[in-house]
Amino acid sequence: MKVCDLHSHSNCSDGTFAPRELVSLAKEIGLSALALTDHNTAKGLPEFMEAGKKLGVTTVPGCEFSTEYNGTELHIVGLFLSKDVWGEIEDFVELMHMAKRESNKRLISALNDAGYKLTYEEVANSTDADEFNRAHVARVLTAKGYTKSVNEAFGNLLKEKHGYYIPPKKLASLYTVKFIKAIGGTAVLAHPFLNMSYDELCEFLPKAKEAGLDAIETHYSKFTPQQTAQAEELAKRFGLKQSGGSDFHGDTKPDISLGTGLGNLAVPYEFYENLIP
Repeated sequence: MKVCDLHSHSNCSDGTFAPRELVSLAKEIGLSALALTDHNTAKGLPEFMEAGKKLGVTTVPGCEFSTEYNGTELHIVGLFLSKDVWGEIEDFVELMHMAKRESNKRLISALNDAGYKLTYEEVANSTDADEFNRAHVARVLTAKGYTKSVNEAFGNLLKEKHGYYIPPKKLASLYTVKFIKAIGGTAVLAHPFLNMSYDELCEFLPKAKEAGLDAIETHYSKFTPQQTAQAEELAKRFGLKQSGGSDFHGDTKPDISLGTGLGNLAVPYEFYENLIP
């Protein structure tokens, strides 16, 4: 069976593989299509698409937008984002980037006050991404010996409940769906059960569909078989297409492999074909 992966990250956001390395790995493991969906940036797409041409891999230009709906963080993936709109994407997320920088400064300051000595500059210099996030902070904390792993850093320090991290204001979810459609892309709700219950999704999805949402991820690395079945039922119920992906980040999420997730993920190639605008 031909398979694809429509959700992955490079070191242009919080992954550890360069865009071209993702394409090379996709070719090595036999993926029939791969999407790069870095967080709130299109910066990795030129290298990614060029590598696809050179290596003969079907590459899908995408972006994962961090959004908010009624106080809940939701991630909306845009797929098939053509080269002529990559600049528009950067403009669209710039205000959010400014809010993120302020959030990062507050986080670093709060950690320093608590005795965790690190600077804004050293975290920024630890990545090729234009903007760093908590995953990068977690790596620096671990490298300095404050935590034993990235997971421990999140569990003990970097979640909002611990008081060091105050999340920045995010884009509105429905507005982001409309933006993706306006620039000719395919709009997908990423990993729906990570932040919403079944009942909450039943309330959100009709509004998102009206705004232009095309699909939801039904196949995802951390979904249980029951969640996959529920996601498939929701897609059918609300007339949405299906998408899926590993959410591969490289060493940031070492248990997640490209294409296969935790080992049992297989996203049908037909998902890719059905999502083409």
